[in-house]
Amino acid sequence: MSISSTPQGVSVSPRHVSFDVTEELKTLWHGNDAFRTAFFNALSLQFPDGEQHFIDAVRLYRDRIDDPKLSQEIRGFIGQEALHSREHKSYNEALKARSYDIHAIDERFRRHMKWVTRLSPSRRLAGTCGAEHYTAVLANAILRYPEWMEGATPTMKKLWRWHAIEETEHKSVAFDVYRECVGDDRLRRVVFLFVTYNFFKYTFLNTCSLLKTEGKLWSLRTWLGGINFLWGKPGILRSCLPEFLAYFRKDFHPWQQDNRALLADTLAELDRDYNATSIFRQEPDI
Repeated sequence: MSISSTPQGVSVSPRHVSFDVTEELKTLWHGNDAFRTAFFNALSLQFPDGEQHFIDAVRLYRDRIDDPKLSQEIRGFIGQEALHSREHKSYNEALKARSYDIHAIDERFRRHMKWVTRLSPSRRLAGTCGAEHYTAVLANAILRYPEWMEGATPTMKKLWRWHAIEETEHKSVAFDVYRECVGDDRLRRVVFLFVTYNFFKYTFLNTCSLLKTEGKLWSLRTWLGGINFLWGKPGILRSCLPEFLAYFRKDFHPWQQDNRALLADTLAELDRDYNATSIFRQEPDI
C-alpha cells in the first residue's frame, strides 16, 4: 500500500511558467492600497530562502522512501518549490524599483534561516511541515475567496493563483515523508509553535519595512485598513484561524482539508479562460 496520501486526481508536477511582474511592482499593485500590497510583498520576500530550505529538508530523507508514488511526488514537490523560489526571486528583485531595501530585508531573514539549517534533520523536516501548513491554508483561501485579490493587477492575480494551486497540490508531501521517516507527533506540534512565531514575526517585520519606505509606517488610516483586511472584512487571517489551529490535533493530516473539488473547479475555470495556452496546465516533470 502506498504511504502517499495525495488523493486520486491530484497531480504533484511543476508547471514551467514565468511571470513578468516588473511593471506591476513599480506600483501599489493591490488596488493602490499600501497595506495590502505590502502584506503580499512581505510574504513573497520569505519565499526564495524558505522554499529552498523546504527542498533541502525533504531531500535529507528522500533516499529513505521506497514507495514509488511518494518518491515521484517528492520529485514534483522539489520541482514546484524550485520554480516558486525562482519566480519570487525575480518578484523580490523587481521590488527595488520602489526603493525598498531588499538586501537588508533578505539579510535579516537569512540570519534566521542560517540558524535553522543548524537544527537536526528531524526538526528541519518538522519545521517544513509546519510552514507548508501555513502556505496550504493560505493557498486554499486565495482560491476560495477571490475577494482577497480584488483590485490586484491581472498578472499578480495569475502569479498568486498559480502559487496557490501548486501549494495545494503538494501540501501533504513533506508531511507524508515526516510521518514515514520521523513520526514524532509531539515534535511536530512543538516545532509548529516556533514556526508560527517566526512566520508572523517576519511577515510583520517585512510589512513594516515596506510601509516605512512608502511613508505609511505611522499612518493610522493605513493600519486600521490593514487590521480590517486581516481580521475584519474580508479578515484573511481570521477566516484561516480554525484551519491554522487544526495542525495541533493529534490525528491531523493536510488532506483533512479536502479541497479537491475547489482545486478542480479552479483549474477548469482557468482552462476556460486561457484555453489551450493556459499557463496553468501542467507539464511533465522530466
